[in-house]
Parts: sequence; structure tokens; C-alpha cells
Amino acid sequence: MALADVNAIERLLVCPRCLAPLLARPGGFNCTRPDCLYHAPLAFPVAGRWPVLVDFERSVVDREALIATSGGTNSRGARPAGADGLPAPLRRILKPPNRAAARNIDLLLRGLPGRASRLLVVGGATVGNGVGAIYRDPHVQVIGFDIVGGPVTQLIADAHQIPLPPASVDAVLVQAVLEHVLDPPRVVAEIHRVLRDRGLVYAETPFLQQVHAGAHDFTRFTASGHRYLFRRFEELASGPITGPGTQLLLSVDHLVRGLTRSALAGRATRALLFWLSALNALVPERYAMDDATAFYFLGRKRDGEMSAAEILTYYRGAQS
Repeated sequence: MALADVNAIERLLVCPRCLAPLLARPGGFNCTRPDCLYHAPLAFPVAGRWPVLVDFERSVVDREALIATSGGTNSRGARPAGADGLPAPLRRILKPPNRAAARNIDLLLRGLPGRASRLLVVGGATVGNGVGAIYRDPHVQVIGFDIVGGPVTQLIADAHQIPLPPASVDAVLVQAVLEHVLDPPRVVAEIHRVLRDRGLVYAETPFLQQVHAGAHDFTRFTASGHRYLFRRFEELASGPITGPGTQLLLSVDHLVRGLTRSALAGRATRALLFWLSALNALVPERYAMDDATAFYFLGRKRDGEMSAAEILTYYRGAQS
């Protein structure tokens, strides 16, 4: 694993509210700025083995609940939910390898400046589908945070207020996260802030997907909407993750769940009809752009931004 050294991370961390340096104490941290709300000793506690750097007054994260569960259920070794908890052969049917992510992560890694590049994973409780290469690259120092603890989490934080100083990382990975935040533009602005000049971002965000993560699922994006979200970045690559065949498969899964009131029945039907996803290969990309389950974006930080008028010419779907 290429996880960054914990001590090195602690020296880098700042207050999520005012961005002032932190003071480490046994059992937690506090802001060094005297007039900050989080100046009191242990204002930022340690839950389980994770520093919790959250501005609780401005976050959906509940301080007491977080401390009580020691950073989330994953920290207690619970069996993963959904397809991740199934045997490997069935898991590969319900959750096929994300080849688009693997291809784009390879491009991202090749675009990093060199040895000891620092890569931030937003929503990094577990290793995402297709992005494992970042954790194996010896030239990358990975910093992963989430609002719950997990196997590759190094700190608990809220993406709306990333506890890192400006221009402190070379790349950011934000996979299947932006649908779970209340204010995606603010999170992307935070990503832009912590990236160094010409730093890289790789994002994947749902378009036509059913609700997942219950109350923590808020937003979907078309291809144009996703591009405009990253308007302060130069586009290096973008496109659909999977097309209408997979979208149909997901819809059938959830139709059966609704008819039977059983998630297990839905997953079983999805496993039986897994071949529907093979139809994606027969659909031209311009049609898939209008009916994809999710979109990816690989970009480079820049000073300017795409205008509202420019986004109208960006559309590449079948309805041109």
C-alpha cells in the first residue's frame, strides 16, 4: 500500500474551519488560532484510530454518534454491504471491473510530477472499483479521508471543508462521492483549492442510477452538468462509464425489489440477466452519453473557467 505516513499527514493537516495549523495532543487536535471555535483542547477528537477533522456546526456528521461508533461500522470489521459482501464470482457479475477507471487512473499516474507525488482520495473508506493502481504505485503518497472509518481511511473529514492547506496535493480522486454531498460545487471548489498548479483530478459521478446510501444520496449529473461542475479544469478525458444495457439491468433489479419488497430478489434477477450489460458494446458512444449510468472526468487545474455559453456547445449526445 502506498498510504502516506501518518506522522507526515498530521504535520500537513489544518483546521477545516479557518485553515490555521493544528496542535496535536494525546487523544485529539485543536486549532492554534485563539479566536477559532475549535481552539479548545481536543476540539477535534480521535475516533478509533482516525483523527476527526470536521466542522460539526457546518456538517451532517454528528460528533457524538461518530465518537460512539469509533468512526463507523467499517472500523469494527463488519461484512461489506451489497455486492462487495458476495463471493468473488457473483461479485464480478453484479459489479464488473471498472475498465474506464483503470484506464484513466493509468493516465493520471503518468501525468504526476514524479517521486513522492501526493494524491488525495475524497471518500476513501475503501479502495474503489478500478483504482487500485494508486495504492500500489511506490511513487505516490495516498491520503484518504471519508466521513466514516475504513480499511484505507487515514482521517475522517467532510469534503465541503477539506482540512488541508492550499496547493498541497498533486492529484485528487473523487469516485462515486459527489452524489453523496449536499453541495457538489463547493466540494469541487475545495478540490481546486488543495490542488497544486496544473494538478490533476479524476471524478466519477452517477447519472442514471437508483438511490443508494439512503438518506445520504442527493444528486445526479448529465454529461454536460458534470463538465460544468469541473469548469475550472482543463478537460483531458471524459465519457460514460457504462451505457444503456447496464442502466436497463439496474432498472430491472430495482423493479423486482419493488414488486417483491426484497433486495435479495432484485440482486438475484440482476445476476440472471447479467448479459444485458453486454449490449453496451453495441451502442455508439453518442447514444450512451444520453443514457449512461455514470460519467467520468479527468482534468487539470487551470486559472480560467468554462463560460455558461461554452457549455451549450459541449454536448456530444445523440440529440445534437
